[in-house]
Amino acid sequence: MKPGIILYGLLAATLAGCAGGGADSVVDAHAMAELREVLNRRPSLPDGFAQRPEQAWRVPFGRLDKDCGSALDAAAGHAPQEGLTGQAAVSYQGDGLGERAGVGLARYAGDEAETSFDALSDGLESCREIRVAGGTDLRARRLDIGDAGRSGDEVVGTRLRGRLNGYPYALDVVLSRTGDTLVSVVHAGMTDVDRDRTKKLVAAVLSMSTA
Repeated sequence: MKPGIILYGLLAATLAGCAGGGADSVVDAHAMAELREVLNRRPSLPDGFAQRPEQAWRVPFGRLDKDCGSALDAAAGHAPQEGLTGQAAVSYQGDGLGERAGVGLARYAGDEAETSFDALSDGLESCREIRVAGGTDLRARRLDIGDAGRSGDEVVGTRLRGRLNGYPYALDVVLSRTGDTLVSVVHAGMTDVDRDRTKKLVAAVLSMSTA
């Protein structure tokens, strides 16, 4: 396993299941191995992104409400636990100011991937703003990624723009589902992030996850 790839094994899943009040989550070793292999590949990321994956992206806002927080948590490697068989998360450094992309993959049993996607996408669409004491205030609007999401069965996106701890900050969030796998992508940076780069990033991750 390459450094920085976050793989959630049996102990983590068991603890998360207990913390979630009895979520039915059973880790599948084969699923975990496949997710590890997916994130070990070198995706065709947009120019300026490092090809070597680093530690999972971390949500920079502290405690959030469920609508906004759950979708961001999935990209950080903390996807919904119900029916989860394995998950992994990484990030990639970009060459823009404070630019970083986060990728989370989560595989589910049965139709739980669809159920989790529906819950997270509903929450993301209900997330209108993020306001945290200390100068964090971001407003959300819909993000249309067009053909970039054609490899996914379902796709939804949101753009967050405003300030983080008083400084300009931008974050694109894209959730998609391909078969039994939930794919979560964030593209963050100071001042702004380019939507075309977000679209290319999503297309690359979906291509990698469906190959």
